[in-house]
Amino acid sequence: MKTTFGRRTRVLAATTATAGLVLVAGCSSDGNGGGGTKTAAGGVEVVKAGRLTTCTHLPYPPFQSEIDGKVQGFDVSLIDLVADDLGVKQAIVDQPFENFKTGGSLNADQCDLAAAGMTITEERKKNVDFSDPYFEATQAVLVDKKSGISSFADLKGKKVGAQAQTTGEDYAKSKGLDPVSFESSDAVINGLRTGQVQAVVIDYPVVQGWLKDKANADAFEVAEQINTGEQYGFTVKKGNTKLREAINKAIADAKADGTYKKLYEKWIGPYDESAASASPSAS
Repeated sequence: MKTTFGRRTRVLAATTATAGLVLVAGCSSDGNGGGGTKTAAGGVEVVKAGRLTTCTHLPYPPFQSEIDGKVQGFDVSLIDLVADDLGVKQAIVDQPFENFKTGGSLNADQCDLAAAGMTITEERKKNVDFSDPYFEATQAVLVDKKSGISSFADLKGKKVGAQAQTTGEDYAKSKGLDPVSFESSDAVINGLRTGQVQAVVIDYPVVQGWLKDKANADAFEVAEQINTGEQYGFTVKKGNTKLREAINKAIADAKADGTYKKLYEKWIGPYDESAASASPSAS
C-alpha cells in the first residue's frame, strides 16, 4: 500500500549536531529520561539508559519509515525484539547514511547499532561489525509499463536512477551506466514517477512495498529482478560482541518461532522462504 507519512516528532540529539534526529519507534515509548544504569540484560552496555538507540536513514520503506507519526517497518520490528530481550525500549536516530555506514556514529556513541537495510560488504566490515544476515535481497529494474524497457540490458543509453551510496547504484555503475543519484528511496521512486528518469535500479523489497498500491502497480512494473548476492545485516561498533550476539539470538529466535515470517508478511509481502535462509556471517 502507499505509505502516508505523519508529521515527524523531532528532538535534537544531545550529543553533536551531526547526530541527527531522535525519533521514538512505534510501540517503543516509555518516558524513560535516560537516568539510571546503562547496562541492559545480559551485560550489554547501551549509550543511553533504558534505551536501545538505533541509527538509521529515513525513509526506507518497508524497512523503516514514518507512518502515522511513528517510525515503523521490518527492521524496526526486528530490533524491537532485541530491545525486548534486553529489557529496554528502542529509540531511533535519523541521520545521513554515511554517518553510520563508516562506523562514525557508533564510535561517537550516538547509537548502539545501525539498522537501515544495509548490505554486508567486506569494505564495510573494516569499520563495523555485522550481525548474522537477516535478509536476502535482490535488485529490481522498475520502469513505466509504457517505456518499452524489458530488461537491464535495455537500460543502455537510458536515464537511470538509483539511491546514492547503495548497492543498486554501485551495480548500475559496474555495468557501465551513469545513474542519477537520489538521496532516499522515496526520491528514487518519485524521480521515476515524475519522468526525471526512465528506469530505476533499487532493492526489490522496496519495490514490492511500493507496488502494493494498485495505482502504482497499474502504471509501473519490474522489468527484471537481479540477484546480486546481497545480504542485509545490522551493525554495531567494532568489538561490541555482547550486543552483536544479542541481535543474532533475536534473529534466530524469530526465524524459529514464526515471528520472522509474520513480520515479513506484514511489511514486505508474500513470504519468500529464501529471504530467511541467509546463513550466518563469517565475520
